[in-house]
Amino acid sequence: MTTLPASAPPRSTDRRRWAVLAVILFAAILDLLDATITNIAAPTIAADLGGGDALVQWLGAGYALAMGVLLVVGGRLGDKYGRRRLFLTGITGFTVASIACGLAFDPVSIVAFRLLQGAFGALLIPQGFGILGAVFPREELGRAFSVFAPALGLSAICGPVLAGVLIDADLFGLGWRSMFLINIVLGGLAIGLAVRLLPHDDGDRGVTVDGLGSGLLAGAMLGLLYGLIDGSGHGWTLRPASCLAAGAVLFALFCLRQRTASSPLIEPSLLRNRGFVSGLVLGLVFYAAISGLLFVLSLFLQDVLHRTPTQASLGLAPIAAGIVVASIAAHRLIARLGRTLVLAGLVLTLTGTLWLLALGSGPAVPALVAPVFVTGLGMGTCFGTIYQITLGGIDPKEPGSASGSLSAIQQLANSIGAAAVTTVYFHAAGGTALSLSVVAAGVLVCCALVRLLPRHAQPHH
Repeated sequence: MTTLPASAPPRSTDRRRWAVLAVILFAAILDLLDATITNIAAPTIAADLGGGDALVQWLGAGYALAMGVLLVVGGRLGDKYGRRRLFLTGITGFTVASIACGLAFDPVSIVAFRLLQGAFGALLIPQGFGILGAVFPREELGRAFSVFAPALGLSAICGPVLAGVLIDADLFGLGWRSMFLINIVLGGLAIGLAVRLLPHDDGDRGVTVDGLGSGLLAGAMLGLLYGLIDGSGHGWTLRPASCLAAGAVLFALFCLRQRTASSPLIEPSLLRNRGFVSGLVLGLVFYAAISGLLFVLSLFLQDVLHRTPTQASLGLAPIAAGIVVASIAAHRLIARLGRTLVLAGLVLTLTGTLWLLALGSGPAVPALVAPVFVTGLGMGTCFGTIYQITLGGIDPKEPGSASGSLSAIQQLANSIGAAAVTTVYFHAAGGTALSLSVVAAGVLVCCALVRLLPRHAQPHH
């Protein structure tokens, strides 16, 4: 969430502001659908275009990488040039990049277009929260934001389900391509609604964007991810080792830059806040773990249990049910339980993961329903609460930088988790069991970090 410019537009009527919320939510759902569709579709796309396991990994990682690296920058650009302008630029570019993905002709082209999708998504998504802050009275913001967690949680699972159905339906002989080309309709609708409903704002040309810091972060993440995927796919030669080392050096330089830049991407005071940094690390590990878990489950259902894309996506549906139920309950419980609620969610996620591990390598699909549902309950409990609690100990002047940093970390975690856990899955003996063990270990680390978080979330006004 970015800070409001001085020239915020006047408050809208009650009916119009909820229509604006619907547009923002529709765009966020569209982004999340496209972020997750390749969880199911990746094996089919790789079989058609070639590229093997590396393409499977890059289809998800590339999108999340571009989104995560540019998300904070996108928020600052919205502050500078106006949120409506950046929102429309983002949704238009996102739609065009989606169509390009549907027309991709080889592994390099589809990864490039997925990077472009993620980049435009990074221009689009940060504007939504700022626009809502401009049109909703402060006392209603909590109610407006409360619809996001269950809606986005459901979308995270509906993406793979939609992908599975479209692939198996093979509309007009398009196969997997139809799940990208459908954005001609969905993206066009979002653009039309945004043009009609979003309020005009001028932005603040005095806002500066730290280009050097952004470049260092982009280089660091690209080096780390490329090294991880290339090393696992082609052996740990000098090239992937050099990429990992370069990524680590660039990340260290990025951290130094945040201490000296006049307009840093992350406020230096936040990096001195123990509760905030702990939440940042916990969020990074948790979202990486569950991103990897969802990807591995979809691959396991297709590669090991030989389910069709539709059957595999429906096998993940209990996660959606768990996420929605837990998100609604968590919204009501967070004020009373504080960080204890985060721990409860982590324990549920760990329980579901260990339950899946105990089932062995060839369970019947019905046996997966209960542990998958429990895992969904854990995810839904943690999704909103981790960051609400993390923001509980920050200064009132820091929410823009803080929430932007947390959103970027979530996207980068999705990228890192998908790459790391699928690396284990593809290239280790007993890949499924070892992948689940890695996920469980990550969630255990998160459990240990909970006591360093602020005790309570900031109250809604």
